[in-house]
Amino acid sequence: MAARSAQEQGAAPEELEIPIERLATGGDGIGHAPDGRVVFVPRTAPGDRVRARVAETQKRFLRAELLEVLEAGPGRVEPPCPVFGHCGGCSWQHLDYAAQLEAKTQALRDAFERLARITPPADLRVHACPEPFGYRGRARVVVEGGVVGFRAAAARDVVPVEGCPILAAPLDAALGELAEKPPQDAVGEWELALGDDGAVRIHALSVRGGPKVALDAPGTDTRLEVSPGVFFQANAPLRGALGEAALEAMGTGSRALELHAGAGFLTLGLARRFSSVVAIESHAEAVRDLRETLHAGNVRGVKVERARVEIWLARARRSDFEAVLLDPPRTGLPRGVAARLAALGAARIVYVSCDPATLARDCAALTQHGYALAALEGFDLFPQTAHLEAVAVLERG
Repeated sequence: MAARSAQEQGAAPEELEIPIERLATGGDGIGHAPDGRVVFVPRTAPGDRVRARVAETQKRFLRAELLEVLEAGPGRVEPPCPVFGHCGGCSWQHLDYAAQLEAKTQALRDAFERLARITPPADLRVHACPEPFGYRGRARVVVEGGVVGFRAAAARDVVPVEGCPILAAPLDAALGELAEKPPQDAVGEWELALGDDGAVRIHALSVRGGPKVALDAPGTDTRLEVSPGVFFQANAPLRGALGEAALEAMGTGSRALELHAGAGFLTLGLARRFSSVVAIESHAEAVRDLRETLHAGNVRGVKVERARVEIWLARARRSDFEAVLLDPPRTGLPRGVAARLAALGAARIVYVSCDPATLARDCAALTQHGYALAALEGFDLFPQTAHLEAVAVLERG
């Protein structure tokens, strides 16, 4: 049934005064209306008492807009960004970092217990980012109408900015320079990227080509080169720890398979641990980057195939891969792919995910094909937002 606003129902928007009990997985605060329905209110904190206006009515829940914080909860802080609440980037700058980590740990636990019916480890941990601000080494901004900014939270409008507190200092400075003199000849998305060698790239994504940035590959003394528009983990202080954890979980052996290999952030480390690696990636520029990095580093034993993972798996047969490493997009595995992945017969699957809900769903599917959850841990690659990276290890029983 389609959602209906109070205006559509011919009634004045209802106002509520409610306490906020906890945070939802998506980041909104959760309270309850007098009739018992759940109320989702953005930019609220556990322990807040708020006045909110109902914006959307459903049979079992309401969505409301925050009007006023009547009483602040213990985890509420003053957001440092002047456009917080308007910009679509951050949703949790009003929460202290300890509260963010607690909420993310609970969200990861809930995803497995409630969605997957899998018991997570009792000592489930989310690794904190060493720098909750100034951590981001890659971002996209919009140049439009003579301004530079980020997309608004609930619209396609551009929110003008001159700086961003979650960007690493060199990128924050680059954003300020770009905003001071907005480009006139290349509108649309621009990418700001920081290499591990300190080099800054500012590039219009409408322009093909452009300089690469160099990133340290975890588990190696090698750097990979990444082209404009090619994905890499943006959290400069914590991505290395994430990579090391995934590689450690893979162990060592003869043959490994990597799905959604990207530009090779984890591939180079796998090549140190396994005699033979097959890396699957669909993005043409990422494949080109990976092959060039392997060639430049004289890395042997890696076969790179450009293919969509679901299509490659549909053609694959039971194999001698000892372990599989996958890092899919936020949507997780397409329908039916978990069964095809399990059919390969690998003893271990290491799943890197940026969405606890789809991770839990896919792990549940894999447990239907002989696997069991052996380990799970989170990595807070996205402070000031509700997003969370996690690594799950599944082993065949």
